[in-house]
Amino acid sequence: MKKIDKVLALAKRNPDGVSFRDFETLLVGFGFRCDRQSGSHMIFIAPKGQRVSIQNRNGMAKSYQVKQLL
Repeated sequence: MKKIDKVLALAKRNPDGVSFRDFETLLVGFGFRCDRQSGSHMIFIAPKGQRVSIQNRNGMAKSYQVKQLL
């Protein structure tokens, strides 16, 4: 099982318990690329051009952002 598969399973089970680094791994695995970082916000661009802004909250991803991605 690849890391992205493990992270995806974790995110589906518990969106509140996803680390920020694991959330970045999910985004990249789904084809997003990091466009830029401005302060605490990282801007990712999807293959179709949509922009997603994510924030690091004490080392954890925000659960509503994880749910939106899934």
